[in-house]
Amino acid sequence: MGATAGAVWGRAEQQDFRSRVRGTLLGAAVGDALGAPVDGLDLDALRREHGVEGLTDLAPAHGRRGAVTHLTQLTLFSVDGLIRAQVRRDTGAWHPPTDLHRAYLRWAATQRDWGPDLRREEDGWLAREEWLYARRAAPRALLLGLGDATMGTPQAPKNPGERGPEAAARSAPFGLLVGWEPQLVAQLAVECAAQTHGHPGGYLTAGAYAVIVHGLARGESLDAAVQRALALLAARPGHEPVAAALQHALGAVRQGLPTADRVTELIGDAAAEGILAAAVYCALVGEDVRHGLRLAVNHGGPSAAAGALTGGLLGALHGETALPPAWLAELEGRPTVLELADDFAMEMTQGPALHGPAGSSPGWLTRYPRA
Repeated sequence: MGATAGAVWGRAEQQDFRSRVRGTLLGAAVGDALGAPVDGLDLDALRREHGVEGLTDLAPAHGRRGAVTHLTQLTLFSVDGLIRAQVRRDTGAWHPPTDLHRAYLRWAATQRDWGPDLRREEDGWLAREEWLYARRAAPRALLLGLGDATMGTPQAPKNPGERGPEAAARSAPFGLLVGWEPQLVAQLAVECAAQTHGHPGGYLTAGAYAVIVHGLARGESLDAAVQRALALLAARPGHEPVAAALQHALGAVRQGLPTADRVTELIGDAAAEGILAAAVYCALVGEDVRHGLRLAVNHGGPSAAAGALTGGLLGALHGETALPPAWLAELEGRPTVLELADDFAMEMTQGPALHGPAGSSPGWLTRYPRA
């Protein structure tokens, strides 16, 4: 698996890319944080607790306002793994799924350990962020899939019956590989999703989401990005439910004003493809980012995942400055998200200046070890 030749990065292109990277990661985290307090509530319970309009602002979850869940934690380790893959490429070892698996195992260690182990120099800086050691109700599929060193693959996936949205929700960073062809982005997302979610609905939804983010990060419209994802899905066995869900989302846009009932209907049985369909719908019909995210979390389904997927789409589409500043101000881990986003943008646009045959930055290799 390899990337295409890199783009020529002028100053304006670098600034636009960095804004979309920041927007994607911050948007996904804000959507996750907005949905976390009502995650798993049915619509009646949500309205009893937050009124007929539902949740309209950040609310306490996990002991504070703006708290994120395991979805954001894993998304950050996706970014870390992608940077590490680029750095390791200098050694001739180029297998991104393995580098992502190692990153996910570092996340799994945060769910077992009390805090960072500074003796593990190969962990890099992200695994030393103490706030990431909070346990945020990660589902059994994640803990089982990453419970040992064996890496699941599409041919021999972990949890072959698992259709949940967690693999898709950590896949936005793959879409930020704007120098890659869409089919390679889809393949990488699918291979990494199969490490925990072995049902075709789980891993193909991850591939579709990554391709949609990829189109947005390259300046396409959301509708065009969805159409590209549908075209790429068509050749893959088991794609029909994912394709049908995305088509359903596009059709729902023409069915009148958006409602919580319509979002709930799109989500269906809360499998990954339904939650992606709801996210695409909310991103398409939202009047602005705030409205789209509120729509994404006020329904009778997994609100954190729907919020995270929607936020990733809106952030990639509009960039960081479109995100609600009051929500960003309270977002847990915002300095870490920004630092990682900027490192990713720098690696993708200026990697050869950071590491390579001609010499490497010792500071960069301390942050992102080749080990």
